[in-house]
Amino acid sequence: MVNDYVLLLLMSAFSGATFGLIKIAVETIPPATLVAWRTALACAMLLAFMAYHHISLPRTREEWGALALQACFNSVIPYTLIAWAQQTIDTSVVTILSSTTPVFAFLIGAFVTRREVSSAKRIAGVVLGLVGVVLIVGQNAHGAWLDGLPQQVAVVGAAVCFAFSATLGWRFRHLDPTAPAAGSLLCGAMVLIPLSFILDDGWQATPSVRSLVGLAALVIFPTTIGFVLYFRLLRSLGSVVTTAQSYLRVPIGVAIGVICFGEALTAMQFVGLALVLTGVAAMAVTHRAADTDRS
Repeated sequence: MVNDYVLLLLMSAFSGATFGLIKIAVETIPPATLVAWRTALACAMLLAFMAYHHISLPRTREEWGALALQACFNSVIPYTLIAWAQQTIDTSVVTILSSTTPVFAFLIGAFVTRREVSSAKRIAGVVLGLVGVVLIVGQNAHGAWLDGLPQQVAVVGAAVCFAFSATLGWRFRHLDPTAPAAGSLLCGAMVLIPLSFILDDGWQATPSVRSLVGLAALVIFPTTIGFVLYFRLLRSLGSVVTTAQSYLRVPIGVAIGVICFGEALTAMQFVGLALVLTGVAAMAVTHRAADTDRS
């Protein structure tokens, strides 16, 4: 179990750097094109790894149908929404809003799949997290309301998608973690590559060296390695605790925004950040305690 939490911290570090890398890459690479290359290259790396280690892809029609659905929620929709949003809003705000994934994962688990157990502390955590989102959404760096609102709502929508992805990921727990990671990325790439030509005229992109370096780091660390860790931890820690990396990555993501991009948070956004982190931490701690009681 200790090793699982070390892996969770490692995944959080990779995840925390994600939004800074996207910010760099999207400077000269259109959003849909960026996401298409991100998924396709990461998929190619995983398939090469699987071939070397003689790991098979899923074979049944049911598994591939599930992977196609998983791809919609863990790459196609959220990656595109976040890349589009980061053209105009700060990295630190994206990091904070995306950290609400555990809130939505709990709501889905408690009221849709009935896999999560409700408690007073966890419900309080949900309320705190949602209030934090309300305080953050709609403000720009100067505290003005409604500026960048569509982009911020898009990031919250991406967080909801990731929550559904974590819930759906349980059905792959019998597979080697690399197999569903590669399979879902393959399904995502098959959708995103043609979509990038429709939305972005992707063949006309002229990315800078800086953006290409950002894309390469994005492919290797949070996508390729991150996907394998994600499916590995879903089997051992469950959806809410695994998505708790969303709040562990926040200090890293915010620090990157402040140090590398000169961003600043308003007082209201700091309050919202504190509420989101408190709410998510409460849900993660009570989830761990419940697991201990059942063992």
